[in-house]
Amino acid sequence: MSNAIQDRRPATVVRHDALTHARMPRWAPAAIAVGSIAAGCGAGLAAGWHSRVQWGLLSALFFVLASYVITTLVEGKRQAKDRVATSVVWVCFILAVIPLLSLAWVTVSKGIEVLDGYFLTHSMNGVLDAEAGGGIYHALLGTIEQVLLATLIAAPIGMLTAIYLVEYGRGRLAQAVTFFVDVMTGIPSIVAGLFILATWNLMLGFGPSGFAGSMALAILMMPVVVRSTEEMLKLVPNELREASLALGIPKWRTILKVVLPTAIGGITTGVMLAVARITGETAPVLLLVFGTKLINDNPFEGAQSSLPLYVYEQYAVGTDAAIDRAWAAALVLIAFVMILNLVARGIARWKAPKTGR
Repeated sequence: MSNAIQDRRPATVVRHDALTHARMPRWAPAAIAVGSIAAGCGAGLAAGWHSRVQWGLLSALFFVLASYVITTLVEGKRQAKDRVATSVVWVCFILAVIPLLSLAWVTVSKGIEVLDGYFLTHSMNGVLDAEAGGGIYHALLGTIEQVLLATLIAAPIGMLTAIYLVEYGRGRLAQAVTFFVDVMTGIPSIVAGLFILATWNLMLGFGPSGFAGSMALAILMMPVVVRSTEEMLKLVPNELREASLALGIPKWRTILKVVLPTAIGGITTGVMLAVARITGETAPVLLLVFGTKLINDNPFEGAQSSLPLYVYEQYAVGTDAAIDRAWAAALVLIAFVMILNLVARGIARWKAPKTGR
């Protein structure tokens, strides 16, 4: 009786049961990966290839092909296509991560040799470029001041522009503002530096200063702030706005007391990411700040230095001591940007709405 009932099941159910029995073990992808790496390295050696990059690409190709063939034999073509898509995603992820890890490893291994307390608290005053010693205090101070001034300029303007586009923007003016924001998003940093050089330095007659570099950095930072703030404001539910307006509260007060507090976490994260984006810019600083070996704590007068410019200058010298200082400064710059990103993520989690069960 039970056999008769089982035979009466639909063909699709019987087919599904047959497919579920043929499954590859969980360790199969790892085993395929190990075998593909061995095959890729062996084929590279047999072909006389000495580049490990070629070995890695060949191993990735073997991994995708082996995943498709083995999965087809065991689970069928339908599961094989899914497995191939997953394999391609993993290969692309690994190909993207390996250069980043390699860059981080080289920077840490070379920069840690010089990086110490003395290096962080002293400048290059009185130290020849070919000599060992000196530090990055003047460059670190310049970077902090220039980025802070750029943030004070770009953050309010970018936030107000985003508020206008989301809450008030209608018609041709809003379309024109959106168009120019899109154009500014892809503007090269050297163009922003040349614009400030032509207006602030040549037309108005001001000399090199950290403030001039900050204005160029603000131009680069502004569209990022506008776009991130605009997206965060769009995520605020319209019901909150309508409820506030229904109580007779003016629109400007609704934006100030309801909309902005709701989106403040995402807005702050966007601003911090924009700060991290401009911290490593070199071209505007090279044109407008000029660089110096001395400590200049006044960003409104005289040449200043910055970490990206310091790395460029030390690398251009070419001596062993200068190259070591350049690697150490690059390590400090990467750590500075990483700290900013971690702070942005922490603020986003802190300001995220709490959902209870």
